[in-house]
Amino acid sequence: MGGAVIKVLVIDDSALIRQVLTELINRAPDMTVIGAVGDAYAARDFIRKSPPDVLTLDIEMPRMDGLTFLQKLMKAHPMPVVMVSTLTETGAEATLQALDIGAVDFIAKPKLDIRREMVEYQNVIHDKLRAAAAVKRFRAQPRNATRKPVPTLGISTEHILAIGASTGGTEAIKAVLESLPGDSPGVVITQHMPPGFTRTFAERLNKHCALEVREARGNERILPGQAFLAPGHLHLTVVRSGSDFQTRLVDSPEVQGHRPSVDVLFESVAQACGANAVGVILTGMGKDGAAGMLSMYQAGCFTLAQDEASCVVFGMPKVALELGGVAEVQSLDVIGDRLVQHWRSVGAGHRI
Repeated sequence: MGGAVIKVLVIDDSALIRQVLTELINRAPDMTVIGAVGDAYAARDFIRKSPPDVLTLDIEMPRMDGLTFLQKLMKAHPMPVVMVSTLTETGAEATLQALDIGAVDFIAKPKLDIRREMVEYQNVIHDKLRAAAAVKRFRAQPRNATRKPVPTLGISTEHILAIGASTGGTEAIKAVLESLPGDSPGVVITQHMPPGFTRTFAERLNKHCALEVREARGNERILPGQAFLAPGHLHLTVVRSGSDFQTRLVDSPEVQGHRPSVDVLFESVAQACGANAVGVILTGMGKDGAAGMLSMYQAGCFTLAQDEASCVVFGMPKVALELGGVAEVQSLDVIGDRLVQHWRSVGAGHRI
C-alpha cells in the first residue's frame, strides 16, 4: 500500500456490528473506516462516490442479501471483500459461496457477547483486512463448476498427500482436489477455518471431487481415494500404525496462532511418512506451514508451493520458499497434474 492508509467500508444491517467494527478498525494506525452503511443499496451509492480499498460485508441483510450484492459487485466493480458471517451451518454454507464468488476472506460474527468477543479478535480482523486490501487479482465470476474428466492413476499407492492453506485456500484446495483421480494417494488437509465451517467445507468438496472428502474424526486409516480435513478446533496429525497411516486429532495449544495448524500436520507427516509423502503449501497469510514443509523436505518428501501469481495471498508459500523447504513452485492450475506426474514417476507402490 506504499504507506497509505487503508480505506474501509463497513456494510452490516446491525447498528451494533457497524459501531463495533468501526471502533476496532479505527484502532489500527494504517486503516480508517470511511463509511458504515446498513444495506446493499446504501453501499452501492457509497462505493460510486467514494470507492474503498476494502469492504466488510454482512451476509444477512434486508432488501438485498450479501451474496446477491457480492455477485453484482464482482461483475461491476471487483474489489477486496471480507465477509462477516454467523457461526452457524447456514452461515458457513453462505460464506463458502461468497468465497467462490470472489470474496477474499471472512470474519466470524460472535453469537453472544459481540463487543467483547470482537475486541479479543481485533488483531485478526486487522490482519485479514490488510491482506485483503493488498490483493490485486480478482475473479469476476465463480470458477466453472464442471471439471474435466480425470483419468485414474492406475497404480497401487501407499503414499500420503498433505495440503496446507489459509486465506484464499478454500478455492485453491478445491482446484487441486478436483484435478486428482479417485484412486490417488490418501490426502490430509489443514485449512485455517473456525469450528463448524470445516464440516460444511468438506461436504462441499466431496460434491466436486472424485475423491471421498470428509472432516476428520480421528483414528481413521488413510486409504487411496480418501481425503481428510482438519476440524476447525483441533490439530490434524498423521501417525504410523503397523503398515498403515492413520489420522489423529490433537487438542493441544495453537501453533503460529492457529488450531488446526499446518505446521503440526506437516511435522507429523514428516515423522510418520518420510519420503512416502508429498507436501503442498497453498495461498495463505502468515507463515504457518513453512517450518513443517522444511521438515518434510528434509525427510525426503517431494514439496510444492503455489506460485505468487495464482495466490490470493503469497504469505505462507513465500516463507516456505525462504526457509528452503520447497522443491518446486507451480501455478495452481497445474499442481494437480504435477502431483499425478510425480506419483507415476516414482511408481508410488513401494515403500521407500
